[in-house]
Amino acid sequence: MTTASTDETGNRFELMVQSVTAYAIYMLDPMGIVASWNAGARRFKGYEADEIIGQHFSRFYTPEDQASDVPAMALYAAEHEGRFEAEGWRVRKDGGRFWANVVIDPIRAPDGELLGFAKITRDLTEQRAAQDALRASEDRFRLLVQSVTDYAIYMLDPVGTVTSWNMGAERFKGYKTEEILGQNFARFYSDEDRLAGLPSRALHTAQSVGRFEAEGWRIRKDGSRFWANVVIDPIRAPDGELLGFAKITRDLTERREAQRALDEARDAIVQTQKMDAIGKLTGGVAHDFNNLLAVIVGSLDLARQRLATGGDISRYLDNAMTAAERGATLTQRMLAFARKQELKLQSVDCVALVQGMTELFRTTLGAAVMIEIRFPPMLGAAHADPSQLELALLNLAVNARDAMPDGGRIIVEAAHMIVAAGERPDLGAGDYIRLSVIDEGQGMDIATLERAREPFFTTKGVGKGTGLGLSMVHGFAQQCGGSLTIASEPGIGTNVSLWLPMTEADADARHIAMVVEEMHDPDTPLVILAVDDDDLVLMNTAGMLEDLGHTVFQASSGTDALRLLERGSVDLVVTDHAMPGMTGAQLADAIEQMQPGLPVVIVTGFAELPPHATQRLRLDKPFKQAELARIVATAMRAALASAIVERGPDLLRPDC
Repeated sequence: MTTASTDETGNRFELMVQSVTAYAIYMLDPMGIVASWNAGARRFKGYEADEIIGQHFSRFYTPEDQASDVPAMALYAAEHEGRFEAEGWRVRKDGGRFWANVVIDPIRAPDGELLGFAKITRDLTEQRAAQDALRASEDRFRLLVQSVTDYAIYMLDPVGTVTSWNMGAERFKGYKTEEILGQNFARFYSDEDRLAGLPSRALHTAQSVGRFEAEGWRIRKDGSRFWANVVIDPIRAPDGELLGFAKITRDLTERREAQRALDEARDAIVQTQKMDAIGKLTGGVAHDFNNLLAVIVGSLDLARQRLATGGDISRYLDNAMTAAERGATLTQRMLAFARKQELKLQSVDCVALVQGMTELFRTTLGAAVMIEIRFPPMLGAAHADPSQLELALLNLAVNARDAMPDGGRIIVEAAHMIVAAGERPDLGAGDYIRLSVIDEGQGMDIATLERAREPFFTTKGVGKGTGLGLSMVHGFAQQCGGSLTIASEPGIGTNVSLWLPMTEADADARHIAMVVEEMHDPDTPLVILAVDDDDLVLMNTAGMLEDLGHTVFQASSGTDALRLLERGSVDLVVTDHAMPGMTGAQLADAIEQMQPGLPVVIVTGFAELPPHATQRLRLDKPFKQAELARIVATAMRAALASAIVERGPDLLRPDC
């Protein structure tokens, strides 16, 4: 290469350096005197070339660095180590400071002689400010998280190892930071939850779904339990890589206990109110029963006298039966009111139910009231307790009649309603059957309407109402998963609507019912074991069954019944519940062990059975022969349906 070309290359290189504005690039002699100056240096430092060339580069350093001889140490490091790099504050011509990244390289002749230094400086003030702001934000956030005491907030790595711990976590769980860091979070779960794999499932759900939330028991360091709400969120890098999890836990033990205590207190208050009301009604009930008994005793006495002379006794028997039925209805209503209502929720055909109540409406409401039923041609089934639904509708109809003292029209109508999510605060999204009882009576003003659901609130006169009917109907609707709405206007009338969830019968269940109806012959004589510790009731029950054409064996206790079953087989057992030594429910359990699948009907005069016996067929005292016949037929159909299911799906095919 010629000298001319070398000079030309050098000129081009110098021109390039001089043109750079993003970096301060300049030369120092071996003593640190500035020997060259580019555009970037002029922009950063504020000096023109003629102002700075010949000056010592230490003037760019702060007084503190100059006092510490930092410039000289930088040159020494570059000369002896081959390179120096550092970041620090530098000073502009106007005295302002900027944060700089500095690199100093030694420049040597071919023989190694030190000719000077090349110094490159970059202004990082903006980057440092951003980093400082980020660091300050992180520090504030860390301080915030660490200071929270109402929530346990901590981090987990991808396999569930605890990597951070705040004051709330220490307060809830009892572990100090140094005790828990590096440990797996599964230690906070109970043994049964760990065996069930709940901790790993929680992390898997958070990772795959994007969030995990649950409530459950967690374990403190001292082994005690607390009820916790837990939220786990995955933490991912910008490229999607899973870095770990953020876990937030809240101790809800006190709230849970308070809610449970509130529920228990509310239940106790309701029960107290119910029993108090029964106490107030006892005198009236006793009076009513005495009247009914007077009718029964008097009618039977007259019947016996007329029978002796060959006279017609049918009128007296009808009177006695009517009085007995009124007494039974009164007893059932008192029991239903006094107990914690235990519903038997099932699919209910509302059309058939209301049609079956037509005669009951007519006799209860009287001739001054006209009942109009408006049902659509096709209506799905409601999810409810049919007997309690009948009682609720009858209660509403009686209220409607009382609102029309001069008589009038009561409309019972039904409709299929669809409720969207969030549309009704009292109902969830889904399909409902709306049963409405509408009257043309006096109606209610706004103040009365607001209190209509309150227990013991009534607009009726003294002795004409307890104020419990509407509140009980409201409670029934809520127990079914529905609601009660009331619309009323003074002088126009009232519309009370029961909203009940709709159910769809399973296709197999419908087909089984069809097969059962085809196979079951209600006139087939059965062998029945009747059990009751009261000889009069036992004789009466056995007489009704024998009159229906069945063969009946009798037992006066559960022990005698089991002994008879060991000697021979029967088709059905009808047993009283309240017996000494062994109750009807206990007898049914023993029979299930001895002869699985043998149908048992429990007869009771009490409002409720033990929880485990609530699914069994039940017949309430007092009962008529027709009711006994229906429950026997129902029991045999249920047993037949169970046998069909056990035989497998082949029987469910249409060609079977």
